[in-house]
Amino acid sequence: MQNEHVTVVYKWTAKPGKLEELASIYADVTDAMEKNEPGAESVHCYVSEKDGALYVRDEFKDAAALGFHLQTTAQNHFPQLLSIATPGPFFFFGEVPQELKDATEQMRLGAEFATHTSGFDR
Repeated sequence: MQNEHVTVVYKWTAKPGKLEELASIYADVTDAMEKNEPGAESVHCYVSEKDGALYVRDEFKDAAALGFHLQTTAQNHFPQLLSIATPGPFFFFGEVPQELKDATEQMRLGAEFATHTSGFDR
């Protein structure tokens, strides 16, 4: 795995009447990531009442940190999330190794992958 930053942007669409519960679960996810995932650099969640959806942006130090997240926090919350919401699409930006791409396929996230081509940070 290359040591390169990975960003994941994704959507969960809540089942009717479940948006507040979805946001609450993600508060727990965010807390778990902050406490237990040193390679998770940031997490930001946004609620859209209009869409009945939660949008999330996760920033990981590298693909290894993303893999750790998928095997721990994500795996622990995934069944509960699936019971109240529909996942996807999920967009992965950065170098993501094939084994992690395969893992997202098994999770049926509607995943798309893109590598960095240009940009800057201030």
